[in-house]
Amino acid sequence: MIGGLLTGIAASPWMRSALRYGAIALAVLLFLFALRRSGERAGRLAERLETTEKVNDVQRQMLEAAARRPRDHHELAERLRDGSF
Repeated sequence: MIGGLLTGIAASPWMRSALRYGAIALAVLLFLFALRRSGERAGRLAERLETTEKVNDVQRQMLEAAARRPRDHHELAERLRDGSF
């Protein structure tokens, strides 16, 4: 029964044409979905890169501030007296 229907569909030229156009439309639709998904992935990666750059910048600023800190309480007192703190 099903084999007869499929044979009838495959034998009809306009039905083969419709199936061909349907397959092309499906391929284009799947391509567009894949393109959208890769765009979303690229957006997430760009956001992650931006966040990482911000974190690295803050860490660099913290390291620079730590490099300028007074070494002991004597140096701290000296800086406070000089007004260079």
